[in-house]
Amino acid sequence: MNNKYIYPILTLLYIFLKKNDKIYLGDDYMDCLFCEIIKGNIPSKKVYEDEKVLVFLDINPNTNGHMLIVPKEHVVTIDDISDELAAHINSVKKKLYKLLKERLNCSGLTVVQNNDYGQDVKHYHVHMIPRYENDCWHMNFRQDNLKEIEEVLKELN
Repeated sequence: MNNKYIYPILTLLYIFLKKNDKIYLGDDYMDCLFCEIIKGNIPSKKVYEDEKVLVFLDINPNTNGHMLIVPKEHVVTIDDISDELAAHINSVKKKLYKLLKERLNCSGLTVVQNNDYGQDVKHYHVHMIPRYENDCWHMNFRQDNLKEIEEVLKELN
């Protein structure tokens, strides 16, 4: 089989064979897709790596150059990540944004980090989505059911 198909096939297997947040493959369970990628058990398209993070291209990109910054330590949400690791990830974001502007000529960058609801892989990760003029990518949310801003402010204070 052509090697270019291995990465997408393994990722699709992970998605379709999930059972109770674990995937069953033969006699073993994989606890976390990203941990398996970090260990080298599942291939990825690596962009950057250091002692604390691995950065690779997203298998289902929103735009050209869409990448994920994944800490090598298994943490799930923003509640779990140390301030030191969060600061390190922020410095990596800055380096990679410079790379994206220089190499891919992106016009901007959208940074997304989901927690709990909306987090497909339960391993903390940051999406870096390069933006291009006329890329037609939009984050759409229903606004017709939002509370008045003053009401939300009262709830937060």
